Amino acid sequence: MKIIDSINQDKQFISFEFFPPKTREDWPAFFKTVKRLALLNPLFASVTYGAGGSTNADSLEIVTRFQQEYGLETMAHLTCLGSKIGEVERFLDNLAEGGVDNVLALRGDLPLDGSVTSPLPSPLQFASDLVKLIRTSFPDLGIGVAGYPEVHPEAASLEADLSYLKLKLDSGADLAITQLFFDNNLYHSSVKRAREAGIFKPIIPGILPVVSLKVIKRIVSLCGASIPAEFLAELEKADHKGGAAEVQKVGIAHARRQAQELLDAGVPGVHIYTLNRAEVVLDLLDGLEIK
Repeated sequence: MKIIDSINQDKQFISFEFFPPKTREDWPAFFKTVKRLALLNPLFASVTYGAGGSTNADSLEIVTRFQQEYGLETMAHLTCLGSKIGEVERFLDNLAEGGVDNVLALRGDLPLDGSVTSPLPSPLQFASDLVKLIRTSFPDLGIGVAGYPEVHPEAASLEADLSYLKLKLDSGADLAITQLFFDNNLYHSSVKRAREAGIFKPIIPGILPVVSLKVIKRIVSLCGASIPAEFLAELEKADHKGGAAEVQKVGIAHARRQAQELLDAGVPGVHIYTLNRAEVVLDLLDGLEIK
């Protein structure tokens, strides 16, 4: 089933993102976490593509198991930069065979070591190219894309970034899921700009609970997100007071406030970046009111 069809039923939801474990030895613990969080009845679960040192075959097996064994409506991440059309089509064929009806279409990142540069000898240069391919060759698949409440680090301007989001959605994507952010005003402002630009498809806010000061500083340096000064000071105070455990308490409380304020403001739902940590997600969602 296409995720957009469920969203259009006008009932607020939660959804989750997972990443594949680095090794097969970690799979039992990973699927134990998945099983626990599946009991929360998320609208869907997304799985990153070949992340953490895993292979594309691992990602394919994982999303198929999500769909078939755990009854989760699953959205498989798929990157395209430098990929051959035949390779992408084979992956999509395999998804269809596994009963996975939804894809998050992404460009993908260039290697940080500079070993590969863009443009590459492939017609799939951008996420919009992948969206067009999927919509043309696999019309029954649901398609999501990424959005940025702040500006994509490679975008020339706010306006340019918004035009790319519009191109992806106009090319056939059903919805957008945002990059992480820690100030809800950034999300509301970005949605307002999108509506003014003629984008009316759902834009789902992505919420990341901070569990480590060191890790979140590294993440935001890579993705172009920012940490509000007041929140950063709170995290640093917690780190000094009680280390990672105290940082996690502060980070989860902030994420819970973010999620509740967004839901109260009428967003369709919130997409939680789970970090593959069940206790963190359960704590975040404790007491959360969903209409």
